[in-house]
Amino acid sequence: MKRVHLVSLSLTLASALTVQAQAPAAQHSAAPATHEAATHEAAGPAKVGVIEFQAAVAQTNEFQRDFADLQKKYEPKREQLKTLNDQIDALTKQLQASGSTLSDADRESRARTIDDKKKQLDRDTQDAQGDFQTDMQELVNRIASKVGATMQEYAKLHGYTLVLDASEQQQQAPTVLYAMDSIDITKAVIDAYNEKSGVPAPPQQSATPDAPKPSTSH
Repeated sequence: MKRVHLVSLSLTLASALTVQAQAPAAQHSAAPATHEAATHEAAGPAKVGVIEFQAAVAQTNEFQRDFADLQKKYEPKREQLKTLNDQIDALTKQLQASGSTLSDADRESRARTIDDKKKQLDRDTQDAQGDFQTDMQELVNRIASKVGATMQEYAKLHGYTLVLDASEQQQQAPTVLYAMDSIDITKAVIDAYNEKSGVPAPPQQSATPDAPKPSTSH
C-alpha cells in the first residue's frame, strides 16, 4: 500500500533552526569588548550557560499553539490524499481479483486508470509537502528569532558571558558532551518567553494527526 508521508518535526526544527541558533552567537562574538565585559572578565571566570535551542522553540506555548493550527490547516489535504490512496488500493485489489476474467482491453484500461491515479497522488503529495514546508519554515523562523532574543536578554540579565547550544542535531555549534543541570537555562528561557508572549499553555491532546511531510532540504 502506498502510504502518505508524515511530518518529522525534529528534522524540520533541526534544519530550520541552524541559522537562527547561530545568529545570536555570531552577533555576540562580533561585538567589540565593552568596559562592562572587561570588568566581568577581571572579576572572575566566565559564566557559561547551556540551552537546547530546538527544544526551547518547540516547547514554547506560542509554537505549540501555532503548530496545532498548522496541522488543522492541512488536515483537509491529508484526508484528500488518504481518500485517493484508498481508491488506488481498492482498484488494485479489484484488478488482481478479476484480472483473469477480463479482456486484455479492459485489463489495460483499469491498469491505466490506477497508474493515472498514482501519478496524481504523487503530484498532490509533492504539492502538499512544498506548501507545508513553506508554512512550517515561516513558523519556525518567526518563533526562533523571538526565542533567540529572549535568550540574549536572559543571558545578559543573569550575567552569562557565553551560552552554548546543546541541541542534539545542531551540527554547526560546539558539541556539548557534558553540562551540569545548574547551567542549563532551557526551561528558564522557555518560561521567560511564555511570560513575555502572554500565550497560555495549549490544552493537552491525546493524539494529533501529522501534516504532509516537508522536504528536509534548505
